[in-house]
Amino acid sequence: MSSYKLSFGTINILQNNLAEVIVDEGVVMDEISVDEYHDFLLNNLEAPMGLLINKKNSYSYTFEAQKSIVHLDAIKSMAVVTQTSGAVMSTKTLINVNGNIYRNIKLFQERENALSWLYKELSTQ
Repeated sequence: MSSYKLSFGTINILQNNLAEVIVDEGVVMDEISVDEYHDFLLNNLEAPMGLLINKKNSYSYTFEAQKSIVHLDAIKSMAVVTQTSGAVMSTKTLINVNGNIYRNIKLFQERENALSWLYKELSTQ
């Protein structure tokens, strides 16, 4: 596993088309952060890719970032690990802001279950 520190958090590359994203506590994701995030994914992972979004920290998004963060065609599947009801609500809001454009997203309470689902999704390319 390779780990990379970006301005907003850490991305762990788990395999050539799978990464775990951990945003730092208190970060406000804006359009610049989203551009950095997308550029990193496109330059370091193979498409189609899967993402494990580990929401172990509390952070937020600007409205513009909310509208653009899930719009990357190379992403096949996203698993979001949420530990709190607030994280569940914010994730559902993010999905709704985008008009459910990204349908292959699933919420989990356990990281291992999320990874199992992602491995299965990516094996059916």
